Amino acid sequence: MSGFRLTRAYHFSAGHRLASAALSEAENERVYGQCYRPHGHNYVVEVTLAGMAADLGALDAAVRRVLLERVDHYDLSGAVPALEGVITTGENLARTFWDWLAGALPPGSLERVAVIETANNSFEYRGETSRSPR
Repeated sequence: MSGFRLTRAYHFSAGHRLASAALSEAENERVYGQCYRPHGHNYVVEVTLAGMAADLGALDAAVRRVLLERVDHYDLSGAVPALEGVITTGENLARTFWDWLAGALPPGSLERVAVIETANNSFEYRGETSRSPR
């Protein structure tokens, strides 16, 4: 494998609120603070592939189909069935988006998924070295 990487950035806007079904309203508010209230972000998702050659059209189409069409201008905490039960933190979104994209891209090509939520908060996921069966 070459040392080259390709990273493409994609934008979407969505609302969410951080809350765990296992916690009471007061506990959620204490744990998640202002993020417990419904709010939104203009997200950037960076997708990094290994290698020099990549079909950018195929990559863009895959990201659009499996990620952007599911989340852009939706409430991530209630209107996206594939996120049901997921606390929509940046970390959890990065891991979920990885899972969605890994099956839509050439095997072994996905290196990194980063979710940039604000100018101060970004989260990246690079897969797990040893995944347990689900």
